[in-house]
Amino acid sequence: MARADKAVTRLDAPKGLRTPVLRLGTRNESDTFGRFSEAFARAMGTSGFLIGMTVFVTIWLIWNIAMPRAWQFDPAATNFTLLTLILSLQASYAAPLILLAQNRQDDRDRVQIEQDRQRAERNLADTEYLAREVVALRLAVKDMASKDFIRAELRSLLEELERDRTADAATSEAAEGTARG
Repeated sequence: MARADKAVTRLDAPKGLRTPVLRLGTRNESDTFGRFSEAFARAMGTSGFLIGMTVFVTIWLIWNIAMPRAWQFDPAATNFTLLTLILSLQASYAAPLILLAQNRQDDRDRVQIEQDRQRAERNLADTEYLAREVVALRLAVKDMASKDFIRAELRSLLEELERDRTADAATSEAAEGTARG
């Protein structure tokens, strides 16, 4: 039951802002190690790491070449065996940690792609619905009388009324003329 109370980290949830790498007791062990590997890979991918590593190796080489033999801890005569061992050890641990971080990022990307696909499907369905509604409105508007049609009808009615009035006026004048005469 206590396990259900712990916060569950989901791949589709956004990452927090620079949270501590090892927060004991809050997440399961594999997630802590995964977050550690991501932090490690993130740190190794910076120019600061490359500059720091270059400075470290340069100081190591200068110390073991320029210092008296008694002060050298990894002499050039042994081809810097200790430096080679340290760099090999770092590379042998860095490669799997970087791969683990990439796999976790791939999982997050996969979830994001699925969400984007679902969002695109919803947008397509909404667009198709709106297109059908626009077509229905156009058909409804096409059946309605336009402004030009109404004006033409009113003009023809006015002309007809004008003809009727002139015809009535002509008949009434003719009737008056026959009644006078």
